[in-house]
Amino acid sequence: MAKWTISKIAWRIGRIFLLSYLGIFAFTAGCQSYFIYRPMRRLEASPADIYLDYEQVQLKSDGGIRLSGWFIPSKVGRGVILFCQGNAGNSSHRLATIQVFNSMGLEVLIFDYRGYGMSEGSPSEAGTYADSEAAWRYLTEDLGIAPERIIIFGRSLGGAIAAKLATAHQPAGLIVEAAFTSIPDLVRDIYPYLLLRPILWFEYETIESIAQVGCPVLVAHSTEDDMIPFDHGRKLYEAAAQPKQFIELRGGHSNGFYYSGQVYKAALESFLDQCGLERITYSCSEMSVGEDEAGQEGEADDATASSMQPNAAR
Repeated sequence: MAKWTISKIAWRIGRIFLLSYLGIFAFTAGCQSYFIYRPMRRLEASPADIYLDYEQVQLKSDGGIRLSGWFIPSKVGRGVILFCQGNAGNSSHRLATIQVFNSMGLEVLIFDYRGYGMSEGSPSEAGTYADSEAAWRYLTEDLGIAPERIIIFGRSLGGAIAAKLATAHQPAGLIVEAAFTSIPDLVRDIYPYLLLRPILWFEYETIESIAQVGCPVLVAHSTEDDMIPFDHGRKLYEAAAQPKQFIELRGGHSNGFYYSGQVYKAALESFLDQCGLERITYSCSEMSVGEDEAGQEGEADDATASSMQPNAAR
C-alpha cells in the first residue's frame, strides 16, 4: 500500500512538472516578439535638445514600409556612422551616443526600425535586416556617400543587425557593442535548464555574420554588463577575422560607453585610424557628454536580456 502511494505521488508530481514545463513552452512560443522588441512610439527629444543640427529623413524599406530617421551632419565630415540601435525605446533615447560620435567629427544616420518611433509597420527579424539595408541605400544612393567612409555601428540587438548588414557590403568598418552571439545562445544562458531551442523562431546570429565580415571590426563589451554576459563579446571578437580590436568597457549594458569615458573614445580613435578615417583635433568641451543624457539612454536602451528574465527590473 505504501509503495503504491509513493508511486502515485511521484506520478502526480511528474505530471505537474510536465504541465508546468509545457506551459512555459507555450507561453514562450506565444510571446517571443514581446521579449525581443520593446518599441516606444513617442519621441521624447531630438538632436536639437543637445544643440546639434539635424535633418528629419524618411527611408523606404521592403514592402513599401516608410521608416523615420535623423541625419546629423558634422562640420568636419570625417566619416558617417550608420547607427543600428537596440531593441527598446527609439532614436530619441540615443542622444548621448550621437553626441559622442558628432564630437569626433562623424556624421550620423540613425533610423527607427519598423514599429518604432514614427516608422510604419511591425518589427520582425527579416524586417530589421531590410530596414538596415534601406539605411545603407539612403547613404550610398540618395546622399552619394562612398562605402569606405561609412562605419556600421550596432549596440545590443543592433549588433546582430549591423553585422548582418556588413556581410553584404564593404564599409570602412564595423563596430559591435554589448552584443550577443545569438538569441538561442542568450536564452540558453538565461534559462540553462529549459530546452527552449526547438521553439525559438528568432535567430539573430551575430557570431555567424561577424565571421563573414571583410572589413575591420571593433568589438566592445563591459565586464559589468548586467544583461548580456561578457563572454558573448569575447566570442564575437574571436570569431571575427583580422584586422580587429577589442575594448573592455566598464558600466552597465547600455551606458558602458559613458562610464568608460576616455578609454572608449581612445579606442574609437584608434579604430577610425585603422579604417582610414583621419584623426581631427577637438577640445575637451566638445567631447563632453552630459550625465543626464547618458543616464536616460541607459534607462531606455536595450532590454533584450532583461525582458527575458522573470525578475528583471525595468
